[in-house]
Amino acid sequence: MMEFSIWKQVRKRLRRRRRSLWILGSFTIWLTAALLAAGSPSTAVAASVEPEEAKPASIIEALEGQEGALAVKLRRVYICGDETRPLGQLASQQIVKLLRAHPEWTAVMDRDGQTVLLEEQVEDLSEECRSHAYFGLDKKGYFSLFEGEPSKEKVLRTFFQLDVQYMESSLPHEKVDELAQGIKVSDIDEYNSVLSTFSDFALQAEEKALTPTTY
Repeated sequence: MMEFSIWKQVRKRLRRRRRSLWILGSFTIWLTAALLAAGSPSTAVAASVEPEEAKPASIIEALEGQEGALAVKLRRVYICGDETRPLGQLASQQIVKLLRAHPEWTAVMDRDGQTVLLEEQVEDLSEECRSHAYFGLDKKGYFSLFEGEPSKEKVLRTFFQLDVQYMESSLPHEKVDELAQGIKVSDIDEYNSVLSTFSDFALQAEEKALTPTTY
């Protein structure tokens, strides 16, 4: 069983973090007032920026005017993990037909001008994540997803900082111990369930939006 000396370190960091946030907030208020008094020069600078040029034609429009075959690759971006596979050489019109059939996909032309990169967002876990993904707590007290057990420190995604003291007082000791050692997830339902459970102990309310940081 993993020792819980980490919780003491986390609490110290949380206390220091709260003090830093108070100081930063005070400085921000002072700076805002100073800018307003000075006539907000930053606003004037922003107003002088010229509008951006019109974006180039979409990739579909570009492909419709192109002849010959192009290499095509499809990247599937999962909630956890991603996979890329080649679709082979396709004629421009075939690629256009594929994109029109899947409007939710994004597509870009590679720098070589001979390869089209397609991307699909998948609300699921990749096969790799099903086998090796664990939820756990990093050294700074952030609820994170790891490749392998948390002790290996291979962070895949970071979600929010936990209020460790509140969590320890609210959850059974066995559940806290389980998090310290790592909670393995093998499907999307289990992933969402664990994420939802620990989001109740996010340090700040706005962090409950569950917007992760991807490494």
